[in-house]
Amino acid sequence: MSGHHDSASATDLSTFGYTPQLTRRVGPYASFAAGFSFVSIMTTVFQLFGLGFSFGGTAFFWTWPVVFAGQLMVALCFAELAARYPLSGAVFQWSRRLGGATLGWFAGWTMVIAQIITLAAAAIALQVVLPTVWSGFQLVGSDTAVASKDGAANAVVLGVVLLTVTTLLNALSVRITAVVNSVGVTCELVGIVLLVVLLLVHHERGPSVVLHHTGLDHSTGYAIPLLVSSLMAAYVLVGFDSAGELAEETHRPRATTPRTIVRAVVISGIAGAFVIVAALMAAPSLTDGNLGLLGLPYVLTTQLGTFWGKLLLIDVAFAVSVCTLAIQTAAARMIFSMARDQVLPGSTRLGRVSPRFGTPLLATVVPGVGAALFLVVNIGNASLFLALTSVCIMLLYIAYLMVTVPLLNARLRGRFPAPGLDEDGRPLFSLGRAGMAINAVAVVFQLLMAINLGLPRAEVYDPTGSGWVVHYLPIVVLVLTYGIGYLAYRSKRESYHRACGITLTEKTLAEGEPA
Repeated sequence: MSGHHDSASATDLSTFGYTPQLTRRVGPYASFAAGFSFVSIMTTVFQLFGLGFSFGGTAFFWTWPVVFAGQLMVALCFAELAARYPLSGAVFQWSRRLGGATLGWFAGWTMVIAQIITLAAAAIALQVVLPTVWSGFQLVGSDTAVASKDGAANAVVLGVVLLTVTTLLNALSVRITAVVNSVGVTCELVGIVLLVVLLLVHHERGPSVVLHHTGLDHSTGYAIPLLVSSLMAAYVLVGFDSAGELAEETHRPRATTPRTIVRAVVISGIAGAFVIVAALMAAPSLTDGNLGLLGLPYVLTTQLGTFWGKLLLIDVAFAVSVCTLAIQTAAARMIFSMARDQVLPGSTRLGRVSPRFGTPLLATVVPGVGAALFLVVNIGNASLFLALTSVCIMLLYIAYLMVTVPLLNARLRGRFPAPGLDEDGRPLFSLGRAGMAINAVAVVFQLLMAINLGLPRAEVYDPTGSGWVVHYLPIVVLVLTYGIGYLAYRSKRESYHRACGITLTEKTLAEGEPA
């Protein structure tokens, strides 16, 4: 049956004006894995737990369900779009078809920049884990702290090695990448369950710890430290749209992708909540400063002993690797999708799929090289790199807004396509009458969170007093991103609009959507 469905999906793709180039080798579980591994609870919660606790204390737990609820609204909107537009480069394609060619281009450009920086941030997370597992992984100097001179340099070495491996995997085989991703997600899910159980067994206090505000400095009120603390959850719960990036490689994408997007967010949200509560219950101390400074690795190594602690840290290292692989896959498909529409410099080469490997080779190499170049920044200034990773999450929220805002506008104007049928002959995923309210909540949440992420606060962007550039990095990055982006757009605008005239005429203009 999969051959029949794939043939139907190829015909479906042609209605958007595209000739099938990618091979459909991704099943439902691998599609879910693409979204879940980008979020990667084991990677990001381990990496950022200390950030949340250092500002919000035990009360920072409550920022998690708030951000989860907001992102679930976004995921539901994306699920509707994935059912109607099963195309690689999801955010770019959705924004373009809902808001027009120019908005779509800037959404795609924003995603590419954000994904490349996020890729670097994921790769550097190995430094948090591997030297703790075995001192032999500390190849540069002896200080393993990420913010130290030795740790910063060693993080770059480990990160570049990981990026080399993920680039080779992504370039050489869609199938192998999907299998590694699926195995990695399975190990991560097992690891999360094991982690929660072991932490609960070694608990120092009860679950009521989340009802207290130990460690929360409320001298300026509760709102400000909790808003900063919420950035931890905001950093973690992104990337679920990656399942949509693989739509042209997924069997029965109209039926499969919407559900895997929602499933990735829901499981990540529930699993993350359990990990946070279990860690707060098991922490040796909530007041000695170690939990905010050292985060979850400190809890594991002090409470679980050498064997279980290192076993779980190895699982975290695997999760970091798979997370890096998934982010690079998403970035490659975004670049490929934009290049296919002749919108990027070097589009002809970037939009080419290898007949031997079935992958967009150059589009895969570019984010790997770009992320490695961003990693080099960490050698000279670890605080600047950490600030860059904060900014890239802000860019992701802005890119998401470039989808949900025009989607809300389409609903208000009655121009959002009515649900048709998926590959199984069933109605497409639809929010029905609740769609308008869910969409509106998603827009408001994303706008507020983008502002929260982008405020140039010293405690977030420049805690070490590095200078005004780091302090105001969100503004600097926005100016550079959209300044350079405007020049790039102007250089390719004519060819892009010609491509849009071909790909939009047959399908979307018939539905009354903007070209």
